[in-house]
Amino acid sequence: MDKEKTFGELKFIAVRDVFLQNEDGTPSTRLKKRIYDLKCSLHGGIIPVSVPPEVPLREFPYNAVVELVNPVADTVSRKTYTGADVDWYVKAEDIVLKNKSNQNAGNTQNHTPQGQPKK
Repeated sequence: MDKEKTFGELKFIAVRDVFLQNEDGTPSTRLKKRIYDLKCSLHGGIIPVSVPPEVPLREFPYNAVVELVNPVADTVSRKTYTGADVDWYVKAEDIVLKNKSNQNAGNTQNHTPQGQPKK
C-alpha cells in the first residue's frame, strides 16, 4: 500500500488502551490493543489505528508527524434495509515518528486507558 497516497500526512492526537473482558463481562488488566488517533490530511478527519498489544507504548507530542509500519486498511460491512453499512479500520505493526524508526518521545499527556478495571 502506498501510505502517502492512502493517508497523506498523519499527525498524532492521542493513544488509548483497550483491555480484554473477563468471563463475567468486567474489564480485565490484559491489554487487547492500543488505538492511536491520527489526523489524516488526505481524508480531512481522524482515523483510529490499532496496534498489537505486544508493541511497546509509543507516546508522541501532540501533532507530531507519524508513520505507520506495514499498515492494512480493510472494511467490515453489515447488511441493512437500504443496503449495507461499511466501517473502515486500519491496523499497523507499529507507529513511529516520520523519518525515524523505533522512537518513543515520552509525552504522556495524550494517553487514555479504555476499559480499565474499577478499584
